[in-house]
Order: sequence, then structure tokens, then C-alpha cells
Amino acid sequence: MNILIIGAGYAGVLTAKKLAKRFKKNEDVSITIVDKNPFHTMLTELHEVAANRVEEDSIKLSLKKIFAGRKVKVRLDVIQDIDFANKKAVGLKDSYAYDYLVVAAGSKPTFFGVPGAQEYAYKLWSYDDAVVLRDHIHDCFRRASREINPEEKKKLLSFFVVGAGFTGTEMMGELAEYIPILCEEFEIDRSEVTLHIADVLPRIIPALPEKLSQKVERRLKKAGVELYLGTNVVKIGEGFIELKKDDNPRQIESHTIIWAAGTESAEITGVAAQSLPSAGRGRLETDQFLRSIGNENVYVVGDNIYYTPQGEKNPVPQVVENCEQSADIAAHNLVCAITRKGEMKAYKPKFHGIMVSVGGRYGVAYVGTAGRKFSLPSFLAMFSKHFINIIYFIQVLGWNKIFSYLKHEFFTIRHNRSFVGGHFSNKTPSFLLVPLRIWLGAVWVFEGIMKIVDSWLTTPKLTGFFGGTNAWYDSILNGLTNTGDGASTATPAVADTISSATGVVEETVEKIGQVFINFDFFGLFKVIFVSGKELAKSKLEDFAFKLDIPLMNWFVDEVILPNNSLQLAMQIFIVVAEILIGLSLIGGLFTTPSTAFSLVLQFMFVCTTGLYLGTTFWMIFAAIALLIGSGRIWGLDYYVYPFLKRRWKKLKLVRKSYLYND
Repeated sequence: MNILIIGAGYAGVLTAKKLAKRFKKNEDVSITIVDKNPFHTMLTELHEVAANRVEEDSIKLSLKKIFAGRKVKVRLDVIQDIDFANKKAVGLKDSYAYDYLVVAAGSKPTFFGVPGAQEYAYKLWSYDDAVVLRDHIHDCFRRASREINPEEKKKLLSFFVVGAGFTGTEMMGELAEYIPILCEEFEIDRSEVTLHIADVLPRIIPALPEKLSQKVERRLKKAGVELYLGTNVVKIGEGFIELKKDDNPRQIESHTIIWAAGTESAEITGVAAQSLPSAGRGRLETDQFLRSIGNENVYVVGDNIYYTPQGEKNPVPQVVENCEQSADIAAHNLVCAITRKGEMKAYKPKFHGIMVSVGGRYGVAYVGTAGRKFSLPSFLAMFSKHFINIIYFIQVLGWNKIFSYLKHEFFTIRHNRSFVGGHFSNKTPSFLLVPLRIWLGAVWVFEGIMKIVDSWLTTPKLTGFFGGTNAWYDSILNGLTNTGDGASTATPAVADTISSATGVVEETVEKIGQVFINFDFFGLFKVIFVSGKELAKSKLEDFAFKLDIPLMNWFVDEVILPNNSLQLAMQIFIVVAEILIGLSLIGGLFTTPSTAFSLVLQFMFVCTTGLYLGTTFWMIFAAIALLIGSGRIWGLDYYVYPFLKRRWKKLKLVRKSYLYND
């Protein structure tokens, strides 16, 4: 049984993955996906590459990696015809027989018959489009910086977007954000650059409520964009665009005209539409199970669907959420059709709204349920956009793509072009962390050695160690009654015990100390912050912080302390761990797991003895600073990690589960 999927866009990839999961143990079913590219393109992020906010590889997801370890055959080809009678798709390289066909070819730009649009306008509907446009924009500024002809310079610095829908608005938002950066780089006055956007419709992104459309319009105008709404594009030529509004023609000269005015089904879908019922710019009509009206062996997903759900007035929109939900329904129904088991599901999509980014820092969102939607403030709108992208990446390429996405969008973001600015961007050279890494490692080794000197490897110490510190905290929290000779009637043995256990207090307790925080979180844990002396007399080493967790206390009191052998085993474990962490950090070997484990140890200490601000509390923050990549500079990780990474990625389970990053 052969399933052929045409197109590796959002819907095609998800359909293939879902089918592979359902048929992974069925050797009688073969799944093949055909696309002209060896990668899946994030079409909703093209504008980010075109305006040079992120690297071009951020919008590419390798099909080989997506389907690693899965029974999906990836074929690089261009399907030119489909023989529905003989169940065969014909490509440039080969022919592909099928029992069931899934049409997921996506869309392409439509030019509405505007003369010159296809020949002279830049498109934004593929990976290549985004890269070409990015290079062209940069080249325009390079040429303009040395152009002496004022008319030619004006054309080079004039940028025009046709279409004020999602793609056009997001492209113009990114461009408006990018222009000041280019002006500074090439020493061009911002006033010399003009930005224009035109649409035949009366407002920006009509799918949004009018109030949100107006917010987007104000944002664009504030960025210096001139809007031509309710305006027809009459003609596009080499270096110019002609507009008409209310019978008033206007020509604007520009070397950069970007077409984002609409889409129609891909060429192969148009070919299929000659044999199958279709509507709406080549979209294929389907029944409620997403089968073609004219052929039950053909399923349609994503942008190629023309289907109006029961109770709705309009056909399903060409958005990513439609791709995701239709892929799930089509995959389920294909399984039912092939196995003859289960009941087919009708397609009843539930769309949760739309989000539009106007550059990397600002966005609007209209989200919610089918019955009630609401708008989000810009920060939450942008947060939601990134969160939803991550949810999609989990489905497609797991941790690998999530790490890559976070890296491109936040950790290496250019010019602070993010809704959180550059606060997560890795701008500090990591070689400056080398002294901190070596010093932290030396302190851990010192801590371990001093415990060896204190007989931690041979004598149980934890009863006195924990008991002394607990008594010290209790004496401060509950108050002490001084006896005149410095001892406390509430804690008669505190002085000697704590002195040997912590080295923080003196031989006798002269002051009851001071409590700053003693907050109980619903009995789950208690946050304690105290000083061993009055505030006026306190030094940094007198302050202590502790998390008091009842479950941890029970484990220590009932399991660890009553058993001397277990105490000794725990002590040996702590000593060995401290020395190994220290040596690891000094040598820069496995620094990420070492610093992560050091944080676990510090958490254990915080929950048992507490940490003192003047001694070891700083080690928590040092470990956080060194957590990622600190051993790649002047450390053994520079050699070891690439070596292990190459071999790790070759493991079948690792590739299948995407448990790696690039």
C-alpha cells in the first residue's frame, strides 16, 4: 500500500509524520513525500530573513533530519502531472505510483493580471525569495552610498510593498525596523529613504478587527511608512510602479517593489484542478473527511483545501493552523481507509485567532475561542507568537529546532531586534569567563579537600553538621534568652556545635540575631533569611539564606541520619562530587553537566544547612553564568564536544528523537 504526499510544507510534513507514527509497525504501508527542495521552509518567517533579522538557515528544516528514523521516503523532484486513472504522479526525474495521494503542494503568488508584476517585482514566497531580497536591499544601500545622481539615488532608496495583508505588513514592519540600521552602516540620512505600502482594500489586514488594524497603521506611519489604501496597482515596470485611486494615476520610481498581494494554489494543484472539482484560485473541493469530491483516493490538506465546515459561511482560511488541523484529520482518515478500522472524523477546525508582527519588537494579536476572541498587548502578542512557533517546532523537529529557534530569535539576535530587546543576546565574549570558571573550580576542589582533612571519608559527620545549623536557625527564629555568660538557655549546646559545623558563629551566642524573611508557602516550603547579629553590627558573612522543605527534612531525619553507613556514603559522595566538579571546571571538560550538577548540590545545601552570603552563596550565580559553553574557550570541551557530537548524532534513536542540536 503506497501513500504519496506531494509537497513538504506545513501540512505535508505533519501528515507524513503522523502517518509514519501510525504505520511504524506495518511493513505493508509505504509513505513517500516529494518536494522540489530538500528542506521544509518556514514561510511565516520569510520576512525576518529578507530584512536580515535572523540567519537564512533559521527558516530551513532539513527533511532528512525531520524524517530520520522514520519510514518516510523523501524524494527530491518536481511533480508535473497526475494520472488519476492509473494512480501515478509524474515528476521531472521519476514517476510515483500510489494507492492514496495526499495533495499538500501549498500556494504560490498570484499577480491578478497586473502588467509587469511577475517580471519586475520581488516575491516573498520561498527561501530563495527571502535570500535574494535580503541581498538586494543591502546592495541598494551599498550602491546608494556612492551614487552621485540624486534621481538614481532616490530610486535606490525607495522601497515599495504591494499588499497590506499578513505577508506585506510583516515585511514592511521588518523593513522599517531595518532601514535605520542600514542608514547608520552606510552613512545615509534616514530622510532620504522612503517606504510605501499599497493595497486595494481600505485598511491594513482586514482579517483583524478595525481597532487593531488602526493600531498597525499607526505603528507603520510612526516608522515613516506611507500608506496607499483603497488604491489599485495598474502596472509595474523596471524601476517604477503605477497606482490609481479615484481615477487619479500616480507613478513612483523604485528599484525595490515587493509583491505580497495574494496567493493561488501551486502549479501541480492547478493541474489537478483540471480533473478534480475546484474553486477559489485552484483549491480542490473536498468532502468533510478531506477527500477530493471527485476521487476518494485523493486527500487534500493545507492551503489546497476548498471546504466550508458545517455552520460556517466561508471556506477554511489558508493559515498554518489550518495546515496543522487538516493534517491530523487527513492522517486519521487515511489510517481508517487503509486498515478498515475505526471511524473517519469530519473536519471541524477550531481556529484560535491571528497574530501579526510589525518588526521584531511590536505585534498585535486577536486570539481566543470561536465564540469569543480578545486582543493582546504587544508584549503578550509577541510572546504568544514565539510560543506557538515553538509548539509547532516540537511537532516537526523537536529539541533540535527549538534550540536553533531560541538561538536565532533571542540569544544571537542582531541589533536588539526582539520584543525583549537584546537582554538575552550573547554579547559578552566567553573568554572573559575563563578566570571565573577556573576560580569556581578551584573553590570546589578546596571544599572537597577540606572535608577530607575533616575526616569526612572515615567518620559520620552529618548529625552534628545538620543539627548545629538547624539549632542556629531555630535560635534566631524562636528567640534566645541570654544567661549573662554568653550562653543561651534555649540552645545550651549551640555554640560549640555550630562553630565546628559552619564556622559562621562565634563560640558563644551573644545576640539573638535578626529575622528578615520567614515566609511559609502553604506548608510546602519556607523561605528563611536571617543574620546572626543585629543589622547594625552585621557583616556579609553573618547573613544566611535557607529553604526549609518538610519533605527534605523528613528524608534527612528519618533516612540519612539514623544510619551511620548511609551518612558516610553520602559524605563520600559529596566529597567526590565537589572535587570532580572542581577539576571539570578547571580543565573546561563537560562544563555544562558539571555546572548543572553543582547547582543541584547547592540546592541540597540551601535546603539543609542553608548558604551564607559571605562564603559560598556567590557560587550559585557563578555556575549560572558558566552553564552554557564556558568550556569551549580555553578548555577541553573545545575538542571533546565536537568529537562526541558527531558520534551522538549517528545514533538512530537520537536522530529519530531529535535529541541533538546543530
